Amino acid sequence: MEAKGLKKHFPVTRGLLFARIKGWVKAVDGVDFRIRAGDSFGLVGESGCGKTTVSKLILRLEDISGGSLQFDRQEVHQMKSNALSQYRRSIQAVFQDPYSSLNPRWRVREIISEPVVANLGGISKSERNERIAHALERVGLPRENASLYPHEFSGGQRQRIALARALVASPRLVILDEPISALDVSISAQIMNLLKTIQRDDPSLAYLMIAHNLATVRYMSTFVAVMYMGKIVESAPCEELFAHPAHPYTQALISATLPGHPSIKHKRIILGGEVPSPLNPPPGCHFNPRCPQKSAGCSETEPQSLEATPGHTVACHLYHQP
Repeated sequence: MEAKGLKKHFPVTRGLLFARIKGWVKAVDGVDFRIRAGDSFGLVGESGCGKTTVSKLILRLEDISGGSLQFDRQEVHQMKSNALSQYRRSIQAVFQDPYSSLNPRWRVREIISEPVVANLGGISKSERNERIAHALERVGLPRENASLYPHEFSGGQRQRIALARALVASPRLVILDEPISALDVSISAQIMNLLKTIQRDDPSLAYLMIAHNLATVRYMSTFVAVMYMGKIVESAPCEELFAHPAHPYTQALISATLPGHPSIKHKRIILGGEVPSPLNPPPGCHFNPRCPQKSAGCSETEPQSLEATPGHTVACHLYHQP
């Protein structure tokens, strides 16, 4: 999966009968990223920065406003017929609230079989039942649970069912949108370990991990991108980004997390001001009103991404200075 200059702008209208566009919310504004087979790609940032909108563009729940989004070198939003069916089978998602994402009137068997029926309608009933049983066992649930309803399970078990539904059609990319934020700490750890085990058993499977919790992203991801107001401000291999954060916003995010041990020196960076309105973003670098390291040029021109070190890109004027 590769995005180049990916954009999603939402119109803001005034009036009811003859609504006129008075502005645009640039939820995703020129984003570049690449997810390879076997990657666990972490996408982090504050609420409203555009992370979930990116996932909706990948799932084709929203149309793109500009740029390119390709899967296996094919434009995702131009796919039709067989190519689109194959794509929908290859991309699955697990959402934040496991109960809301499961139909309470369906048995687990029907919930898990939905992607199979939609994408592999020609298979026999016995093969479909075997796929359901295998998916349940893959996420650590007995196959007998297929006859139960969602309300008969705990929150962690429901998330396992949601994961089984995502895996049953043998996808190549699973979008994990805050998959553990609604769970207890101990259950969250079990789900994270389960996700890593599944990927270890299927090395070609890729994850897109959308999360606020940096500890979760650090544990799960091989590569991390940081978003702020619709733009990716920094991206790097996971350990490189946490060891050497380059963008002031990334530094502030990491400083807001607790150190791993009391002996670790931990300097807290407090950001001033409020997040600007997405309807009226500041000129230049969108982060400049809150940046503790801003200079005069930050409010005049938008910084372009460049490599601070090999494989580590950052969009900041600090790295454009001679």
